[in-house]
Amino acid sequence: MLALAGGTGWLPRLARAAGLALPEGTVAEQVLEALPGKLPLIKKTYRPPNYETPISYFNEAFTPNNGFFVRYHLADIPQLDAAGWKVKVGGPAAQNPAEFSLDDLKQFEKVEIAAVCQCSGERRGFSDPHVPGVEWGNGAIGNARWGGVRLKDVLDKVGLAKKALEVSFNGADGPVVDKTPDFVKSVPVWKAVDENTLIAFEMNGEPLPHWNGFPARIIVPGWTATYWMKHIVDIDVLKEPLQNFWVNTAYRIPKGLFPVVQRFVSQEPVDSPTTPITEIVVNSLITNLEDGAEVKAGQPVDIKGIAWDGGYGIIEVAVSTDSGSTWTSAKLGKDLGRFAWRQWTHSFTPGQAGAATIIVRARNAAGATQVDKLLFNGAGYHNNIAQQLALKVV
Repeated sequence: MLALAGGTGWLPRLARAAGLALPEGTVAEQVLEALPGKLPLIKKTYRPPNYETPISYFNEAFTPNNGFFVRYHLADIPQLDAAGWKVKVGGPAAQNPAEFSLDDLKQFEKVEIAAVCQCSGERRGFSDPHVPGVEWGNGAIGNARWGGVRLKDVLDKVGLAKKALEVSFNGADGPVVDKTPDFVKSVPVWKAVDENTLIAFEMNGEPLPHWNGFPARIIVPGWTATYWMKHIVDIDVLKEPLQNFWVNTAYRIPKGLFPVVQRFVSQEPVDSPTTPITEIVVNSLITNLEDGAEVKAGQPVDIKGIAWDGGYGIIEVAVSTDSGSTWTSAKLGKDLGRFAWRQWTHSFTPGQAGAATIIVRARNAAGATQVDKLLFNGAGYHNNIAQQLALKVV
């Protein structure tokens, strides 16, 4: 275990990136710690396990499995045996309930989708004022190739009643005490039967790691990871909106605050001021430079990063090297798919010694752009302020 507290460590500098700061207590408690099968990650909480990926791993097109972030709500996490595992598919709007083993799933057409998995609370720790919850920095995100089968194909095998409204998911992890609600989520039936929604059993060409949902999990590309149920054991087709804490109270945002297109309308009571979080908003991140890094005057500096959104496609990453006075389009890297992040690069030559402020702002094909001012909400969701990075020119 490597402690990262103290003003001279790289983590506190990273925590102050973009002119924002994690709560002081959060920074003091963070350590690099390796879970079984994982590289050292930034520990946020141990029980349940919540571990953030260091930004250095984001310089790769796809985040390595052993460096991928870990997110759980519940602390009772069983070690599942693939040979004995089955997922039950049923519910009041399923015509022919059935169970499927891993071998059964592999009889369906196999597909693979590159997609960003992002915790809804990504960058929550930078909210101003600070809000409750896991104080995530920039690392509750990863990009991977997810291999599995279309959820639609499995639901077609079971058969959906005409009144099917939502499809709910339950994983094998559970609460330690009875008073904690089991983590069960639902999506609209139209999202469940979207060709991109998967039951995945592979990640970057390998079996899912235990900490990322082994032996199978739900993949909902373009939507935040609250719907990406790990260790899936139950899929229910519902005629009525799901009623539980995790849908009706948690993971909700103020109506109309964010420019999202896909909404979860069956979970939008007319008199409610909130709506479920759904799409990932457009965002970007510098991955090869830290806040406060020293660069030399008159020598070229390469800036590298990533940009992503909910699947509309990144069409521009604009970079300012003079605190926002002028902007230049960065060079976009290979398009890995509409749900994957897009790498980008930009080179500039700093002038005289002093301070330089880099600002990065992404724009997608739907016309959405990162914001200059935080769209505050009490849960700390959708923090997509244009990143600012201070460099010291020597």
